Amino acid sequence: MSGVIVSGATGFLGGAVVRHLLQERVPVIALGRNRAKLDEAQQAGATILRRDISQDVLLPAGLQADCFIHCAALSSPWGRRAEFEAANIDGTRNALSLARQAGASRFIFISSPSVYFRFADQDLVPEDTPLPPPVNAYAETKVAAEQLVQSAEDMHSVILRPRGLYGPGDTALLPRLLRAARRGPLPLMRDGVAATDLTFINDVAEAVRAAMSAAGPSGRVYNVSGGEALSVRRVAEAAGERAGIAVRWRSLPWGAVRAATQASEFVSRLRPGQPEPRVTAYSAGLFAFRQTLDISRIRAELGWAPKVSFAEGLERTFAGGDLAAA
Repeated sequence: MSGVIVSGATGFLGGAVVRHLLQERVPVIALGRNRAKLDEAQQAGATILRRDISQDVLLPAGLQADCFIHCAALSSPWGRRAEFEAANIDGTRNALSLARQAGASRFIFISSPSVYFRFADQDLVPEDTPLPPPVNAYAETKVAAEQLVQSAEDMHSVILRPRGLYGPGDTALLPRLLRAARRGPLPLMRDGVAATDLTFINDVAEAVRAAMSAAGPSGRVYNVSGGEALSVRRVAEAAGERAGIAVRWRSLPWGAVRAATQASEFVSRLRPGQPEPRVTAYSAGLFAFRQTLDISRIRAELGWAPKVSFAEGLERTFAGGDLAAA
């Protein structure tokens, strides 16, 4: 193997993928923007390239790789559409160009289950379910990026949609939840039926490794999750207990919450800089509905299955003290 290129290598998932591959003695070329994180990857054994993949970029002459793993993305429930387009659509187009420059025959794209989201209960959603209208610019640009990848006929592509990444080094999912719990009561809607499935970061890295040898048709899509339908209430209270936060709840009618969040989004869009509303309609929807994934396809076709339960993953996440002060 001449090497594997990982974009977004200084991010949460990209960094985990780099570490996992290096542990398996796979040569890694790490692309990212964070100098300190790149230095860590280099010390661990990776070749590093400081690149902003949303810009037109070139690889050094002679650099070769068998596989390109595209983890770089702008992931947020709110932001300017142009920024999402630059990071997620232009960035994917540039990643495909870099893969071609390196002579890669395989391209693995990290997408998102946000493309499935709708304001309704959805249990065990399969990969071939018809996609609803995108809930936000992030989901919209991820769908467009998937289409770019699937249209690249000159290399074998695999698309992964991992749900709710968490683990040591998480700066998004659990920290956001804990900050909201510190500010005040969390919303309890529709009698608390909301549920989701989360995925421990090491399990996602192993799913990426499994995709590197996938033998199915090009452009195949796979859901990735921890395989547990977790009550949102359980997730919040378990994380809060670990962080020393007494999580409180306030019963609210979903219809009123949705109307209020949509109005808040409308006002934010009218203001310079588009400040993020305190709560978006999408974020509120995660507290109102069941949203879980069917992972039978990746089990059957790639032989991958999650290894880390939520209870174990939460213990390992807090073991380093990363979230205690979130």
